[in-house]
Amino acid sequence: MGDLTTISSNLLYLAFILYLIATFVFAGTIRDKRTDSGDSKLGKVAITITIIGFLTQIGYFITRWIASSHAPVSNLFEFTTFFGMMLVFAFIIIYFIYRLNLLGVFTLPVALLIIAYASMFPREISPLIPSLKSHWLYIHVTTAATGEAILAVSFAAGLIYLIKKVDQTKRSKRTTWLEIVLFSIVSTLGFVVVSSIFSGLNYSAEFQFPVEGQEITAEYQLPALAGPNGGELLTGDAMQPWFEAPGWMQGENAARKFNTLLWSIVTGAVLYLLARLILRKRIAAAIQPLLRKTNADLVDEISYRAVAIGFPVFTLGALIFAMIWAQQAWDRFWGWDPKEVWALITWFFYAAFLHLRLSRGWHGEKSAWLAVGGFAIIMFNLIAVNLIIAGLHSYA
Repeated sequence: MGDLTTISSNLLYLAFILYLIATFVFAGTIRDKRTDSGDSKLGKVAITITIIGFLTQIGYFITRWIASSHAPVSNLFEFTTFFGMMLVFAFIIIYFIYRLNLLGVFTLPVALLIIAYASMFPREISPLIPSLKSHWLYIHVTTAATGEAILAVSFAAGLIYLIKKVDQTKRSKRTTWLEIVLFSIVSTLGFVVVSSIFSGLNYSAEFQFPVEGQEITAEYQLPALAGPNGGELLTGDAMQPWFEAPGWMQGENAARKFNTLLWSIVTGAVLYLLARLILRKRIAAAIQPLLRKTNADLVDEISYRAVAIGFPVFTLGALIFAMIWAQQAWDRFWGWDPKEVWALITWFFYAAFLHLRLSRGWHGEKSAWLAVGGFAIIMFNLIAVNLIIAGLHSYA
């Protein structure tokens, strides 16, 4: 099984490299006069590399499944890599419908960040806990991730629309919010960078702290900006925490996860400021001139179609199948677990998106802002809910 695990890891790494190459090739089509037509030679090369990368990642998925004897979607590393894989799959399908090369320039980097984000979590194969030993693990989790992946394509298209259409000649609420979106993306990159650095340095710090009357020991892989509430540092040469995590953050890993989130924000801020110093303008303002030839109506259509397809898939996976599994695992369909609540919030948001689009005529910029906001909710569910808030899904 060890050989299969190694093969699986190598295939995932190779898929990541292929996606990265495809991103640069797609970027090369920006100045092509036939960029929006999908007829450029570079575009054909880029989508071919993307498909090879996707098939390579399927190889990762299959070999890890064989090595673990269960579908590799049971922890944060496995779920997030599957999410990234389905995002690429959704992009490939939509690309062949609309033939928009520019979509690859924005969608593939999101998939790359998601896969890189996944690699920061423990990758060891471990036995399933009792509540996960069900065929609903495959049905619920894979369907929910596929729905979210399709909705993520809507985000990429919406972001393209906003960068193209928002007036960058003067500062406004629209330019500020657009920069906040781009800062969030940079912060995800910051998390990957800082985690890679301290992983390479083999940094480790142990804390002992009380949880529900018991003394717990937790290991930090990043220096503690926020230490556990009431915690004591056991590693003498490690950095002392600047402050303690709030007491309402329950669970043995809550403070460590909160610390990870803080590092992402801090590193993201540094990278963002460096980008602003180099570009000497807002990031969106620097990108906007490259999108002059983009068909805004086509991008708007892609954003809407992705939601129209992704919403019913998400409904099946994240709500209907989830409630059936919850009944089998915990003897109740609904329990107001944080993960369940945010899945419901996500569902209501995209239901409102479709209602406003079809009944109130929210097209163009309004629709694009909704697409971006919906993906922000998805990422909050993936990152903040998993990293900070304790619940029945904390095993992930």
